[in-house]
Amino acid sequence: MTVTVHHGDSRDVLKTFADASIDSVVCDPPYALVSVLQRFGNSPRSEVTENTANPYGRTGRGFMGQRWDTGETAFDPAFWVEVKRVLKPGGHLIAFSGTRTYHRLACAIEDAGFEMRDMIAWLYGSGFPKSHSVGKKTGRAEDMGWGTALKPAIEPIALARKPLIGTVAANVVKHGTGAINIDASRIAYDPNDTNPATNPLHRKRAGYANGNAADTGSSSYSLKDGSGERNPNEGGRWPANVILDGSDEVIAAFPDTSSGAWNGQRTTPKTKGVYGTFGGGAEAAREGSAGSAARFFYSSKADAADRCGSKHPTVKPIDLMAYLCRLVTPPGGVVLDPFAGSGSTGMACLREGFDCILIEREAQYVADIHRRLAHVEGADTPLFADPQPSLLEDDAA
Repeated sequence: MTVTVHHGDSRDVLKTFADASIDSVVCDPPYALVSVLQRFGNSPRSEVTENTANPYGRTGRGFMGQRWDTGETAFDPAFWVEVKRVLKPGGHLIAFSGTRTYHRLACAIEDAGFEMRDMIAWLYGSGFPKSHSVGKKTGRAEDMGWGTALKPAIEPIALARKPLIGTVAANVVKHGTGAINIDASRIAYDPNDTNPATNPLHRKRAGYANGNAADTGSSSYSLKDGSGERNPNEGGRWPANVILDGSDEVIAAFPDTSSGAWNGQRTTPKTKGVYGTFGGGAEAAREGSAGSAARFFYSSKADAADRCGSKHPTVKPIDLMAYLCRLVTPPGGVVLDPFAGSGSTGMACLREGFDCILIEREAQYVADIHRRLAHVEGADTPLFADPQPSLLEDDAA
């Protein structure tokens, strides 16, 4: 596998790439987390009308005072048109964003001609509220409990796809792209666990739901195996559009709950209840499962090894980036990250066996990428138990 690092502006570097040469794009663009007044000056609309070449240019300093935290690239449809050009037909795009500016990113991607397929929510517990105390400014006791911001606990992730050529099946056969790798992204469970809430196989083997015989047709363990049969897939649960960071705060937000199961005799709508106890009244005669709802979602907990000494302020967990690359990239495919930052996407690709192309404009982070990748490839790496050899190339654009 190969990781190629380009030092330059992604808008320029992309022009050197061949059409339809990339299998997937997984990236973390700048969120442009500055105020409207900082973005556009005292007249929020003035820059939109007066500077048509850069309608979303930022005039203030962005996240943590970083001047690169601007929207002139990620919020520009023309940039994503170029990304779409280098993607193979049916190739997927995954892009992180901030809650305040996700709409700018999503609209730019869609305006470029991508199909918006979903939005993935990454929930985390480490966010710190960037709030100002109103009471400290006014000096009034009645204002002391008022602030200006909520605690951040979610990052929306855009999931988009370049239009297919023909059907999904035909596109996959010709280009290898167009579909999501469900089996490689399933949420694992312990098949030997005897807790019916966390092991659907146990519910089937023990006849858990009806108490009489093996429950061979109930939705109480309905992880279909792909053939249409109601057999729990031993590879894990179907991946969801919610991802957890594994922190205690996030897991605690998914409390244990009991759910009733339908008894097979329906006189009122079966779908009256979804989460919690089944709402079918007396019809909910069978016992369902109980446990934390967090078990249904992929969990990726970052640790000190993920940062690996990086000074970049927005380092993403390697496990998370690996999961996302695996979700949308065919085996042996090429992943592009036009906003490489600390290089986490490249490190994830090394682990997953993908070739990777990284583009980074800031010289300090290019050096950081080289150092981190060299560390991953060395015997002292704390990230991978069985690191695989790779080739690191550098192309100064």
